[in-house]
Amino acid sequence: MTTVTLAPYRRVLSRPSLRRTLLLGVFSRLALFATPVLLTVHVVTTLGRSYTQAGLVGGLVTVAIALGSPWRGKLLDRRGLRALVGPSVLVSGACWLAAPFVGYWVLLVLATIGGLFLVPVTSIIRQAVIAVVPEQDRRTAISLDSAALELVFMTAPAVGVWAVTQYGSTWVLFWVQVLGVLAGAVLWLVDPPLRGEAERETHDTGVRRRTWLFGPFLPVLLSVLATAVVLSGSDLGFVAAVRELGEVSALGLVIVLWGLGSLVGGLVYGALSREVPSRWLLLTLVVVTAPMAFAQTPLQLGVLALVAGLLCAPTITATVDEAVRAVPVRVRGEAMGWHGSALTGGGAVGAPLAGFAADHYGAPSAFLAVAAVGLLVVVVVSAWPARPSGAAPVPEPAAERSTH
Repeated sequence: MTTVTLAPYRRVLSRPSLRRTLLLGVFSRLALFATPVLLTVHVVTTLGRSYTQAGLVGGLVTVAIALGSPWRGKLLDRRGLRALVGPSVLVSGACWLAAPFVGYWVLLVLATIGGLFLVPVTSIIRQAVIAVVPEQDRRTAISLDSAALELVFMTAPAVGVWAVTQYGSTWVLFWVQVLGVLAGAVLWLVDPPLRGEAERETHDTGVRRRTWLFGPFLPVLLSVLATAVVLSGSDLGFVAAVRELGEVSALGLVIVLWGLGSLVGGLVYGALSREVPSRWLLLTLVVVTAPMAFAQTPLQLGVLALVAGLLCAPTITATVDEAVRAVPVRVRGEAMGWHGSALTGGGAVGAPLAGFAADHYGAPSAFLAVAAVGLLVVVVVSAWPARPSGAAPVPEPAAERSTH
């Protein structure tokens, strides 16, 4: 029987190392979440370009991040945190600090290079969170990190947009990038451990990438991709729905309720006495997303968004936990890079898919389209050959062990 208890939260929060890591995660993500909306505002208002051109900048940055994440994760596994973060801060920081003061086409180039060399903050923080707690508390610790991420996601862009209305986009964008560089420097100085003590003592070697990447890890990636499609598509669907209802002013409330639901859902999931497979969470997310297509008022949409939000953070948290279990410790950074790429890639697919559906069949179809993708992936993942009970995620040759 599954129960809800606060005991896991008391255990993990009693660890000073986890509290410090969570605070570091909040600080490190402020610039990460504020930049996209500030960049759009800067291109449209200060540079006087179209929303399409602003979208092109955001799209190229998204592609660059998605392409760079596995490569950066592999470097993190092989060389360590400082060897990755130091050069990233120098290259990406230089690009982003110059970006507010250049024309559109130079900005396009700088933003793309900055995205390619972006410090993989979320991947690093999640690995650091996992490293400081025992395995039985891993899900709770990841849930806490997801809750912190939701808070930053809800506040950083809003504060950034308010600052732009007061001081203009150029200098606000610049100082946000200064904050990002400082966050990278602090991450480099603190150098949090990315492996637990037992994991540092056991170094599994000789496992080929295709063994873990195309094994039990692949269906997890598919679930991540589908989850991101549903979430980004829903985000656009909210905009289309309130416009069709003639209540654009209600958009902020709907999104806040959605984020609040995700925050509460993530915390509840971390308090459960047992984990829930990500495929069942994804299926439930699909089931609660589809009814938003039938909302007749902004209030109905907001209530349904609150309910749908309850499944957002738990589904992503479950995929992180499953991804970690499905790969050797030695390649965890690269695996988290692929996880991040799947989130980014799914987000890049979900919004255009929902937009196409809304343009051709009306706003409600945006929610139905992304829900259909999620349902299809649930069917595929559920049919995936299961690993024998008790089998290790990948072979770990006992004869080839050394200190990590």
